[in-house]
Amino acid sequence: MNATPTPPTQQEFCIAYPLYEEFTFTEGQDEKGWEVFFSQEPIDTYCPECASNSIFRQHVTGDIPRYLDAWVGYKRLSLVLKCSRNVDHRLFFLFKVSERTVQKIGQYPSLADLNTYDVRQYSAVLPLEDFKEFTKAIGLAAHGVGVGSFVYLRRIFENLVDAAYQTAKGDEGWDDEAYGKGRMAERILLLAGHLPEFLVENRSMYKILSQGIHELTEKECLAAFPVVKMGIELVLDEKLAAAAKQQKLEQAKKAIHGLVSKASTGH
Repeated sequence: MNATPTPPTQQEFCIAYPLYEEFTFTEGQDEKGWEVFFSQEPIDTYCPECASNSIFRQHVTGDIPRYLDAWVGYKRLSLVLKCSRNVDHRLFFLFKVSERTVQKIGQYPSLADLNTYDVRQYSAVLPLEDFKEFTKAIGLAAHGVGVGSFVYLRRIFENLVDAAYQTAKGDEGWDDEAYGKGRMAERILLLAGHLPEFLVENRSMYKILSQGIHELTEKECLAAFPVVKMGIELVLDEKLAAAAKQQKLEQAKKAIHGLVSKASTGH
């Protein structure tokens, strides 16, 4: 017997659900459906006009209906969310309701705009083309394209490994033949000294990405996308931390050199 799917919250339906993906609420889930359209709970998301995260709340004109099946029927329902920093900054959502089946059929700003803000920091450690492909992957997933999003994520993963290889092949004792013959998991192990620890420990991510492209359905890819995206972000977080540490080391060396020079000249 299949379990009843967990209904999306207002935030999930607005910020995470792709356009046109349907969810059918059962009669026992009328309250959850009501909350999607009338909840006053705060939503924490990106405000494009503030260029930072903010808290949004729904703006309702008129009275909020008290009966829990007020949203059920055949209708269009819209949501307007106002930014707590500036009430003139708003997010707009349009839903189509057919009995108890709900679809988000429009929104502004786009789902991609709302979901790419938190990856901008990675432009510091990704080549420009890879960063563009990372945001493309997020945009595709936001619009319900699972397999296509995996294509871009796998390419980014491969490029991270290849960048490490370009450095490692200059090492003394490097076995290029073993690298060339190895599968991706074996190559990652050979590059362990040049790749972030998280990637080495979770090298099975590549298998998931390849399986997604060749075997999984769109829905299965979309369900797996947040996990794989998080994995790549953790790899990039390690690269950011390493870059920040290197920058501090260089600044410290420069500062110490300046102090030594001052001391030696007596100033």
